[in-house]
Amino acid sequence: MKSPTLEELKETVLQFLQKYPREQFKAASLARRLSLKDKKSLVLLRQALNELAQSKTIERGRRKRFGHAVAPQSSHLTGTLELTRQGNGIVHVSAPERGRVAVPSRFVGTALDGDVVSVALFAQTDVKSAAEPEGEIVEVLERSTHPVVGVFEKSRHFFFVVPDSRIVPRDIYVPPGKTKGARPGQKVVAMIDSWESRNLNPEGHIVEVLGASGEIGAEMASVAREFDLPLRFPREVLSAAEAIVEDIPAEIIRSRRDLRDIICFTIDPDDAKDFDDAVSLEPLPGGDFRLGVHIADVSHYVLEGSVLDKEAEKRGTSVYLANEVIPMLPENLSNNICSLRPERERLTYSILMTLGSKGNVKGYSIEKSVIRSKRRFTYEEVQKVIEKGRGEFTEQIRAMHELSQTLLRKRMKEGSIDFESAETKFRFGDDGKLTAILKKERLAAHRLVEEFMLMANQVAAMHIGLRKHEDQIAPFIYRVHDAPPPDRLRDFALFVQHLGYSLNISGGLTSRSLQKLLNDVRGKDEETVINEVAIRSMAKALYSEKNIGHFGLGFKYYTHFTSPIRRYPDLIVHRLLDEYAHKMPLRRRQNVAEVLPDLCAYTSERERVAMEAERSSIKVMQVEYMKRHLGDEFHAIISGVMNFGLFVEISDLLVEGLVRIRDLEDDFYLYDEKHYSLIGKRTKKRYRLGDKVRIQVVRVDAKEREIDFILVE
Repeated sequence: MKSPTLEELKETVLQFLQKYPREQFKAASLARRLSLKDKKSLVLLRQALNELAQSKTIERGRRKRFGHAVAPQSSHLTGTLELTRQGNGIVHVSAPERGRVAVPSRFVGTALDGDVVSVALFAQTDVKSAAEPEGEIVEVLERSTHPVVGVFEKSRHFFFVVPDSRIVPRDIYVPPGKTKGARPGQKVVAMIDSWESRNLNPEGHIVEVLGASGEIGAEMASVAREFDLPLRFPREVLSAAEAIVEDIPAEIIRSRRDLRDIICFTIDPDDAKDFDDAVSLEPLPGGDFRLGVHIADVSHYVLEGSVLDKEAEKRGTSVYLANEVIPMLPENLSNNICSLRPERERLTYSILMTLGSKGNVKGYSIEKSVIRSKRRFTYEEVQKVIEKGRGEFTEQIRAMHELSQTLLRKRMKEGSIDFESAETKFRFGDDGKLTAILKKERLAAHRLVEEFMLMANQVAAMHIGLRKHEDQIAPFIYRVHDAPPPDRLRDFALFVQHLGYSLNISGGLTSRSLQKLLNDVRGKDEETVINEVAIRSMAKALYSEKNIGHFGLGFKYYTHFTSPIRRYPDLIVHRLLDEYAHKMPLRRRQNVAEVLPDLCAYTSERERVAMEAERSSIKVMQVEYMKRHLGDEFHAIISGVMNFGLFVEISDLLVEGLVRIRDLEDDFYLYDEKHYSLIGKRTKKRYRLGDKVRIQVVRVDAKEREIDFILVE
C-alpha cells in the first residue's frame, strides 16, 4: 500500500484535530486513530506534526501532545449558530477556517438557532488554553427558515405565540391579519419575519394551525413541525416511485447470483411494514456454515442523482415516531418494490459468509443477487421455535440460534460492550387511541438478527478497509464510535470507585475493561446506576469517512450495510461496494473522497434530529397515558439527579418525570454532582442515581410535556 505524502498527512491531521478541538493527542495515538502502521508513514506523521506546530497551524501542548489551534486567524468569522436551552450559543465556523466559537447568552443578540451569523472573537487571555474561543455575534447575515411551533395566545391588545422550544428565547408577536384564523389555546406553526432589538419581541406570522394544544393529534403534529420533518413527498418524487414496476426483467435476474431456491426468511417486529433484510443458514462439510445476509438492493431502483436519490439524501433517514413512520423512501418502494415480501422475487445485495464452528470467518463473497423469501416471521414466532423446537423451518432457526450465541460469546470475548437499555412500545385501539405502554422484551430472536447484522456490517467494512488500493484512495463510509472523552472518563472512574468498584483507565479506557466492570456489577444493586452513568459517559456513534474503529462494539472495521430502505448511508455503502467490484476509476475515487466528509456529517446530524424527534413523540404519548393516572402510585427508579430535583422513571412503563426539590420538604438537600446524589443536611438521607423509590403522580402538563411526582414513604 502506497504511503501518504507529507501534504496529504498534514491535511488528514488537521481534519482529525478539528473534530476534537478540546483534546490533545500524542503522535502514537494519532497514528492509531488514523490507521497509520508502516514505518514510512509514522516518520512522515512526526514531520507533519512538527511543521504544523511550527507554523502555528496546530498547538503543541505539554508532554509531546498536539491539538487543534485555539483561535482561528481572523477575529471576525462567519458560521451557523446553534443555541442551547440555556441560551448559550455555538457558532460552527464555515470553511476555510472551520472550528467552533462559543457565544455566552448575553452576547447572542437577536440571533436565532440556525441563523448564519458574523461573530467577533474575544481577546485570548491564555494562548495555551485548550478551551474553545469565545465571541460575540455582531450581525445576522441570513435568517433561518426553520418554523417555530408553539401555542397561540391573545392578550388584551395583540396576539402572540409562546414557543414550545426553549431555544427560542422570546414570545413571537403576531400582527392582526397574519393569524391564519388561529384561536387562543391552539397549537400553531409560525415563521419569524423580523427581530430588530433584544428589547423587543420578534414579529412573525402563522403558517399552519395544528389543533387544540394538549390534544394528542396536535401535539404529535407539532413534534414533526418542531423538527422540520417532511411529512409529504414532492409530486415528482411520488411519480418517480410509482413508475417503478414490481416485475424483474429476465436479463436482470441472469446478471445476478440466483438464490431463489435457498431457504431464507425475514424476522421483524409484528407491526413492521418494510422488510429490508432476510437471513439464511446452510450447513457445509466439516462442520462449517454458510451464513447469508440478504439486503434489499435499493441502489438498483434509486439511482445516483435522480429525484428519488436527492429526496432520500435530504431526509437522510426514516423517522420512527411513536404512532407513525416518516419514511426516507415513498411507500411503493419502501413497503413494496424493495420490501422482501414472502414468496416474491426481490433484488438483493447478499453477503455470504463461511463460518467455522467457533464463529470465525473463513471466507465470504459480496454479490448482487435475487431471492425469494420463504416466510415473514415475527420475533415472537421465532422465539417460540427456539424455545419449543416446533414450527416452520425449525431446523434452520435452531441452528441460527446456536450460531448467534456463538457469535455473541466471541464478540464479548474480543471486547464488545453489552449495554442493557430498555425500550418502550405503544398499543393502540381500533380508534387509534393509546391503550397501553409496554416495555419491549429483548428476546433470543432479537439477538439472532442482531448478531447476523453485526457480522454483515463488519465484513462489508473490512472488505474495503483491508483491501490494498493503489494510490491509497479508498473512500468509504464507516460507522465509528470514539473512546469516551478523557474528562468524562475520569469522572466515571471516580464514581465507580466510590461505589466500591475499580475501572482501569491508565493509558485510556478499553472496551474489555469496561465490559469487565459491567460483568462485575451484573445482578448487584448498583448495576442499573453504573450502566446508566457508563452510557452517559460514552461518545456518540456517527458516520465518518475516517475509520477510527467502533469502541463500543470492539470492532476495528464497521459500517452500516443492512438498512438501505431507511438509512441513506447504507444506500451509499451499497453503491460504493458495487463500484469497487467494477474497479472504480481513480478520478471517481477522488471525487467521492471530496464529498464524503460533508455527507457523513449531514447524515449524522439527520440521525440526531430523528432520535430527538422520536424521544419527543414518546414523551407526548407518555404524557397522554399518565393523564389517566393522576394520584396513582408506582414503583420507580431514580434516573437523574440535578440541583433542582430528581428525575424518576416508572419501572414498568419507562415513563420519566420529576420530583422537584421544593417537594422534598423533610430536609434541606445538598447536591453532590460527582456522586449523582442529593443528601439531606440534617438527616443525611441520600437519594442516589439508581435508587428504587415509590412515587405518586401529582401533575401532568400536556402543553409543556411535563410529569411531576412526589415521593411516597
